[in-house]
Amino acid sequence: MGEDVGHHEFSRADRTRYREKIRRCLDVFARMLRDERFEADDPMTGLEVELNLVDDRGEPAMRNVEALEAIANPAFVTELGQFNLEINVPPVLLRDNGLVTFEDTLRGSLNDAEQKASALGTHMVLIGILPTLAPEHLTSDAFSPNPRYHLLSDQILSSRGEDLHLSIHGHDSLDTTSESIIPEAACTSMQLHVQTEPELFAGYWNASQAISGVQIALGANSPFLLGRQLWHETRIPLFEQTTETRSDEMKAQGVRPRVWFGERWITSVFDLFEENVTYFPALLPIIDEEDPLETLEDGRTPALPELRLHNGTIYRWNRPVYDVSDGRPHLRVENRVLAAGPTVVDMMANAAFYFGLVKHLAESQRPIWSQMSFHAARDNFHAGARDGIGAQLFWPRYGLVPATELVLRHLLPLAASGLDDWGVDAGVRDRLLGIIEQRCLTGRNGARWFIDRVHRYEESRLSRPDALRATLADYLPLMHSNEPVHTWE
Repeated sequence: MGEDVGHHEFSRADRTRYREKIRRCLDVFARMLRDERFEADDPMTGLEVELNLVDDRGEPAMRNVEALEAIANPAFVTELGQFNLEINVPPVLLRDNGLVTFEDTLRGSLNDAEQKASALGTHMVLIGILPTLAPEHLTSDAFSPNPRYHLLSDQILSSRGEDLHLSIHGHDSLDTTSESIIPEAACTSMQLHVQTEPELFAGYWNASQAISGVQIALGANSPFLLGRQLWHETRIPLFEQTTETRSDEMKAQGVRPRVWFGERWITSVFDLFEENVTYFPALLPIIDEEDPLETLEDGRTPALPELRLHNGTIYRWNRPVYDVSDGRPHLRVENRVLAAGPTVVDMMANAAFYFGLVKHLAESQRPIWSQMSFHAARDNFHAGARDGIGAQLFWPRYGLVPATELVLRHLLPLAASGLDDWGVDAGVRDRLLGIIEQRCLTGRNGARWFIDRVHRYEESRLSRPDALRATLADYLPLMHSNEPVHTWE
């Protein structure tokens, strides 16, 4: 969904033509895989971060257009809500000090953007869900002015045939409805990209699925929504429900959800794109002029725009990406499970843990997905989101074990080995994985810190809304300090 689309009205004929075109794209994609046309000699890694905008009081600031004009940096783009922005960090090679480059680039860009946006009374917050959001901030008026967001919302609601129902039960409970997908704007995340050869793609995707629950448990940073304390990573159920195209009857029939963990381990990247075409009707049946087969037979690289746009409307937590750079096609796994924040260095630690662990597991002689069921990986994913750093997770040979114990005893050494294989400097490796280690030893991540702080304010007789505002006011200078969250008082 990174591509801009204009206003469209779709007919039945449009949908029929689109189905034919996307199947043509899928056939061409299969041929490209057989012909080994993909760039993968020196795999790159990438990073995107979504963030929130607040005013001087910590309330959502509906000013992303003015903020973008003030920032004047093409790396920053709009997101779904007027209180959102996204920054796209240029891809790097990890062996070329890439993690340090990520950190320096992200910190420099965010600090510069904060300085410029603050002149408008607007400030940036790295957190999975902005705790000061209220129902009045989540109306259709909050959409960014790009037509694609309204179009996507209309298509999801039209497919569903009724208002969205949000029902999340954790420490507190939330039960409400929405006339649009705008509550999705509450979800701000970081996305990690790892490029891979076609023959290794299945291993990287399967490994990413297997460790998603651990990632969320360690990096949870979204415990409050609309004044309620819900899951430690409330972003997960919120995102699943705000893009729900199925009525209750369709769920009962076994129709797959648009936000999908998946249902099986794969053997090829083709499995995922084939599932996209087989299981999911088009939300945006926009047809491009490109003839992919003609382009391929002319010796050029097809963009496969229909296949890519359709893939962008199916929100897998680990998404396959087909892209073209400098005329060469490549494949990436986009890891989408982590919340933004609390600090840049915390996000870099999360990135180091993911890149190292996924490489080690994906290229292991005995794959982890041959030792655990897909159902167990899915249960871990939701347990990590629900319970955060206190989650109990299943792992082969260990059974059900605290997430922190699993990481300390088993997964941190594997992540270190994977970073060595990437060519990461030992000092950088130890600094970033040391943050993960200390997070486990202290039991404190972003969600845990925020929950404890809010409870302390409530014990001092503050109301929940005032406690959330006060905690966010404490959070902001600590976020800017770039000291990892496990060191926060």
